[in-house]
Amino acid sequence: MKFEQSVILAKGKKGIDPFLKWAGGKRWLLSSHPELFQTEYKRYIEPFLGSGSVFFNMLPTEAILSDRNSQLIETYLAMKSDCAAIFELLEEHQIKHCKEYYYTVRKKDYMSIYERAAQLIYLNRTCWNGLYRVNRNNKFNVPIGTKTNVLLHTREEFKQIAEALKTAKVLASDFEKIIDEGKAGDLVFVDPPYTVKHDNNGFIKYNDKLFSWNDQVRLRDAVERARSRGAKIIVTNADHYSIKELYKGFNQFEAQRISVLAGINKYRGKVKELIITG
Repeated sequence: MKFEQSVILAKGKKGIDPFLKWAGGKRWLLSSHPELFQTEYKRYIEPFLGSGSVFFNMLPTEAILSDRNSQLIETYLAMKSDCAAIFELLEEHQIKHCKEYYYTVRKKDYMSIYERAAQLIYLNRTCWNGLYRVNRNNKFNVPIGTKTNVLLHTREEFKQIAEALKTAKVLASDFEKIIDEGKAGDLVFVDPPYTVKHDNNGFIKYNDKLFSWNDQVRLRDAVERARSRGAKIIVTNADHYSIKELYKGFNQFEAQRISVLAGINKYRGKVKELIITG
């Protein structure tokens, strides 16, 4: 059976730069291993959305995008609904940006979905290293960074982002429910938080809730079910013996990236990740 080829390189179309920076983003994988994504499929599924760098590079004609981070998903829905309103709010943030203003915005509770979306994007672009981190009360707590440019995209580029999201179903959901949608004709790209057995591998945990080893097992089971239904699978994960053992029976190879996000020097530099396909 032949499906529509949605890969950007194959169609000769140009991808879009993501409007967010997210820890663990996979732009490096797109450039170092583009062959992974040069495949034919009808629908694209991504259950750990983050910045959506793969989605915005590929621009599939049909997609299910999800993340359990409800604030992140609300921002995507706001962009999809009225990107112009968000752009205007970001223009105001750009004019007022300074250290005092940053911390005022960080602690403020906004009423409208567009104000909250602009708040998240503003903080993402001006906080330390684009990190998203919340405390136990689910409040964003990353300090201000050195970057001052809030408007990284033009108004027209915001329209392109919104247009790309128009045909996508965007949901706040646990990954298992979304992966269980996968079937023949689907490409399922899975980029979870990297947690290994014993949880002593030194990976920084960016979210308020730990992605546990039980979640890793539950993820593998969901991926296996989707593969058995005929979906094409791409999983990125920690290059660790426990992950390799967990995904025994899948195709696996190591890929190398540069890490500058870790707060401890010994965790910076070249890092290997495990790529799993099936």
